[in-house]
Amino acid sequence: MTAEPIIQNEREPLSASLWAATANPAPARPALVGDAEADVVVVGAGFTGLSAALHLAATGKRVIVLEAETPGWGASGRNGGQVNPGLKADPDETETVYGAEMGKRMVEASAAAGDLVFGLIEKHDIQCDANRCGWVRSATSSKTLAQLSETGRQWRARGYAVDEIDADEMARLLGVKHYVGGLIDRRGGNLHPLNYALGLAAAAEKAGAKIHGQSRVEGLQSDGDVVTVKTRNGQVTASKALVCTNAYTGPLAQPLGKTVVPVTSVQVASEPLSDNIARSILPEGHSPSDTRRLLLYFRKDADGRFIMGGRGAMTDKNVLRRQQALRDVAQVLYPQLEGVNWRYAWGGNIALTRSHAPGLHKLGPNAVAGIGYNGRGVGMATVMGRILADWANGCPEDQLDYPITPVAPIPFHRFRRFGVGATVALFRILDRVRP
Repeated sequence: MTAEPIIQNEREPLSASLWAATANPAPARPALVGDAEADVVVVGAGFTGLSAALHLAATGKRVIVLEAETPGWGASGRNGGQVNPGLKADPDETETVYGAEMGKRMVEASAAAGDLVFGLIEKHDIQCDANRCGWVRSATSSKTLAQLSETGRQWRARGYAVDEIDADEMARLLGVKHYVGGLIDRRGGNLHPLNYALGLAAAAEKAGAKIHGQSRVEGLQSDGDVVTVKTRNGQVTASKALVCTNAYTGPLAQPLGKTVVPVTSVQVASEPLSDNIARSILPEGHSPSDTRRLLLYFRKDADGRFIMGGRGAMTDKNVLRRQQALRDVAQVLYPQLEGVNWRYAWGGNIALTRSHAPGLHKLGPNAVAGIGYNGRGVGMATVMGRILADWANGCPEDQLDYPITPVAPIPFHRFRRFGVGATVALFRILDRVRP
């Protein structure tokens, strides 16, 4: 049983969201009508765009944010709410690929994601059930445990609190004897992602930014010293533009959308658990993710609902199958969940890049985009928003904490989603026979 669809303007299998059902009240943000001027126009009101707007408005910049739906409508309001510091690649690899100086800046900026997120929450009193309990990464095999051990070693060598935990400690933290050990990254934690987005929006507005919902951008022209962004009923002329649309970029600023592959991630959630069951599952409130090829991530919310998430599918029929598979695996991990009412089922698109690292791309002399968080968007999108604000405030490009690169479309992009589907099917088989 699921709730009535509660994410507006979305496919039904992706719409019955726990986060939308438990969102804080938010003011109406009317569509842009007529002509407006700003120092910076931001396209997209997810974590990236809202973080950029907040950082810019705090320095006195006139900022206008244009959102096709409402703040947090996309992946920012639909994810698992895990604050996962760091990039996908380990620090050594990042510094090898990008060079010692830039690689170190990237590592340090991504490492500070937890500090930035939880710092903004505290500074602006954002009510989003924030819990900085650490991020648990649970290993399914001795091979993946060794890989996590090396990851932890590299972070500790740089002075960060990323500790190994054995199978007994993992069982204590998770309430299940299924994993062979892993890591706890004490920089991370979890939160209510949609309420975090709404809190960023409110803080940006309080600092002076203007946010317009229902204002889908239909054209962006970067010419000389100005950029013009057009919607159906208006346009903004600004000195600089930031495009923060991630997996929902579509045809905007082509070929930007072809630098990522949108992949559906899905989640299911129960009604609040009884106290005795809730105490037996994740007793300290952690939100683990495991090392399966098609990883699982799970947690409880502040009211004791159990949430399970994982990779989704392309068609509605297969989305429903994947959501049921998540309910099934939840009961394998925690048999005490048998018979609970799974009221919520939803999902949305994350953006995968070819390099597995986010992209910071120049779209013109006065327009830049941040895109492609590969499933780590709560922390890294917030960091990218801060970096985009640094650029818009005039920071020299070679002094930013992330390299600006030209837009480079993924080869054979139109076929990539089908390739992802085939890879997912293969990984599902491998996860069953060789963890």
